[in-house]
Amino acid sequence: MTNTVRKPMVELSATVPVAPDAVLAKVVAAITEAGGGRIEVDRELRTVAVQGGWWYRGEYQVDATADGARLTHRVRNVARRGRWAVPLANRLFIGFRAQTERNFADFVAGLA
Repeated sequence: MTNTVRKPMVELSATVPVAPDAVLAKVVAAITEAGGGRIEVDRELRTVAVQGGWWYRGEYQVDATADGARLTHRVRNVARRGRWAVPLANRLFIGFRAQTERNFADFVAGLA
């Protein structure tokens, strides 16, 4: 997976009482089913990324915990041109962060 150093626009995480490899498999299945971008999977590092459109990169990281797994989701702006316009457009698109949080919470709830 390409390691980007840009600060995430949104970063969310949650702990789920499910084995890390099972969480990773469900993330890969959901991303693959949704389609709409280039998908990168690193099973050894338990990471999944989907890149689509001119600016969007969604990254998922699964870490083992004593109770199961911690799933972290990051949304990054990877635009090569017009990078400055992405945060502005997302602020004007009222509810971007809230919708991302709801989608993540719903996804996590489906993992348990």
